[in-house]
Amino acid sequence: MKAESLPKSPHHGFTLLEVMAAISIMAIVLTAVFQLHIQTISMNNTARFYTTAPLLAQTRIAVLEISDDISEGTQSGDFGDEFPGYTWTVTIEQVEDESEILGSTAQDLKKIDVSVDYNEGEFSYNFRTYRMLPEE
Repeated sequence: MKAESLPKSPHHGFTLLEVMAAISIMAIVLTAVFQLHIQTISMNNTARFYTTAPLLAQTRIAVLEISDDISEGTQSGDFGDEFPGYTWTVTIEQVEDESEILGSTAQDLKKIDVSVDYNEGEFSYNFRTYRMLPEE
């Protein structure tokens, strides 16, 4: 005995419901992939800043140490065409030694705050150091 086969439909293909389900799944997957890609780019920019900023801050300290102008106050500027978007601010203050432990050397001790900013403050790196910088 032969099993009866179902009559074949003349229309072959996917139903609208199957197509909509497939498109929905693809949209969810692609959204997740794009979001992951955007997050990776953002993390890359953050890592680049926090790698570059300490080196630029050290550069400003080195320039300050060889400079003849070590006056107290605030100076600011940018790093030129080599590092577009990066700006710096340096604040130099005299350290007050109320305990007189340092004696006469306290007059040469300076507190130096360096701030390196990127993209108008989107990222900011702050660095503080104390240096013996005699005023000439």
